[in-house]
Amino acid sequence: MRRIIFGLLAVGGMLFAGQQERVVQSVLPSLDYGPSCWSTVNIQNLGDRPAAVALEAHRSSGALVALQGASPMTTRLAPGQQSSFRLEIKDETGAAWVKLRETIPAPQLSPVVALSGLTECVAADQLRSTTREVAFPIRNPWYSGEAAAMRGNLISLVNTTERPAIASLCYSSGNLYSVPTPGRPTSELKPICSALDIQVPPFASIQFPVERDGSSEFSIKTRGDGIVLQMLRPLETDVKVYQVDSTIRFGGEATLNK
Repeated sequence: MRRIIFGLLAVGGMLFAGQQERVVQSVLPSLDYGPSCWSTVNIQNLGDRPAAVALEAHRSSGALVALQGASPMTTRLAPGQQSSFRLEIKDETGAAWVKLRETIPAPQLSPVVALSGLTECVAADQLRSTTREVAFPIRNPWYSGEAAAMRGNLISLVNTTERPAIASLCYSSGNLYSVPTPGRPTSELKPICSALDIQVPPFASIQFPVERDGSSEFSIKTRGDGIVLQMLRPLETDVKVYQVDSTIRFGGEATLNK
């Protein structure tokens, strides 16, 4: 009898382990809010099964903010169901952001919830709408490029974790230097930078220009477990609206799966 019970427990344990759920995380950054700008966040269940999602919205300072039209942070979407909402921000011009966590009930299933956004700004009787693209946090992302090809662009950085992150920026005019050592008479050439080291608080977002004081090259290196980088480029208009530049690729050490 003990052997039978032990066998049943073992089989039950194997079945439970095989049905473990997991969580997939995605981020929608660069959501502008203020007197003349607002953003709309959309979620849609593209699958044929119900989906459970948790929504977490933050101001650019990192503080949590409520969602209009979505009272609980956790909600369920029926197959094909879609919902839209805005963050309850009226007095801030910085870029807010939203984190979505989708619970996948079984290993053989895939994510089914699509996250998207739209930012609209009004200035001089003009309305400009730009889409916001989903990004995924990675560890220590970095980027380097020529400022001339990105004139007017901004780098958007989001620290999605509860620990501070570090962003090291280098604005260079193309001049290089090296420091020889006794063991290595020919050392690596490094750019002469106007450097900035910035500590990014937990859950905060910040934007940096890629050009400063006539610099010709720009690079950014980060230290943090879950950082999102996006390149934003201005629309060809006097209204200060930026859209995501999807042609830019960022380097990183490893993806973050939590």
